[in-house]
Amino acid sequence: MMLLDIPWNVNPEIFNIGKFAIRWYGLLYASSFFFGYLIMARFFKKEKIPEAILDRLTLYMVLGTIIGARLGHCLFYEPGYYLANPLEILKIWHGGLASHGAAIGIFIALYLFAKKSKKSYMWILDRVAVVVALAAFFIRTGNLMNSEIYGVETSLPWGFVFLRNGETVPKHPTQIYEALAYLLVFILLYFIYIKKQGVIKSGLLFSLFMIFVFTFRFFVEFIKNDQVTFESGMMLNMGQWLSIPFVLFGIILLYFVLKKPAPE
Repeated sequence: MMLLDIPWNVNPEIFNIGKFAIRWYGLLYASSFFFGYLIMARFFKKEKIPEAILDRLTLYMVLGTIIGARLGHCLFYEPGYYLANPLEILKIWHGGLASHGAAIGIFIALYLFAKKSKKSYMWILDRVAVVVALAAFFIRTGNLMNSEIYGVETSLPWGFVFLRNGETVPKHPTQIYEALAYLLVFILLYFIYIKKQGVIKSGLLFSLFMIFVFTFRFFVEFIKNDQVTFESGMMLNMGQWLSIPFVLFGIILLYFVLKKPAPE
C-alpha cells in the first residue's frame, strides 16, 4: 500500500536583496511581538493602565526572550562548543534558540520589570502568559518554514518529507503539532481572561500555561529527532528534563491558586 506524504520544500527566505534576506522565521518571530503588543494593549486599556508602562514591558520582554533563548541553546545543548568559542554566542543569525531558555529569560526580565514598575510579579506573569502562548505558535510555525526541529519517521498520511534537508521518508511534522497545541492554549487563556473581565485569581493563567505548554512539550519530544548528539541514548532528552520542573511548578502553583477565595 502506498503511503501518503507531503513533500515540503519551502524556501526559508521570502526574498533577498544581495546578502540581505527577509526570512519567514524572522517575520513570524516579529509577528509574535506585534500581535502580543496589541493583545497586551487591550488588557492594559481594560484595566486602565498607562500605555507607557506597556512600552517598557515590551522592551523587557523582547530582550528577555532573545537573550534567554540564545543563551539557553548555547548552555543547555552545546555548552562545550560555545564556552570554547564565546564570540559565537553573539552570532544569533547562525541559528540556535531554545524555548526553555526563552522562558527563563522572560521570568528574569519580568521580575526586573515588576521591581521597577512596582507591579505584582504574578499579575504580570498572568497576562504575559497569554501572549507568550501565541508567540510559541508563531515560532513553531517559523521552525516549519525553516524545515527544522521535526520528528522521527512516520507512516501516518500527514508525514512531511523535508526535501531541503535531504530527507527521503516522511517525518512527523512536530512543528505543526506544537503550533496547534500552543494556539489552543492561547485561545483558552484569552477566553478565561475575557470571560472574567480581567478579574482572575492571581496565578491562574500562568499556572495553566505552565502545565499545558510544558506537558505537551514533554510528550511531543518522544517523537522528535534529537537536537544534539549527546541526547542519543538518553531515557529522556534535554527538552523533557527541562520541561519537568516547569510542569511541577505549574501544578503546585495551581493548587494554591484554587485554594484562594475568588476575587470580587
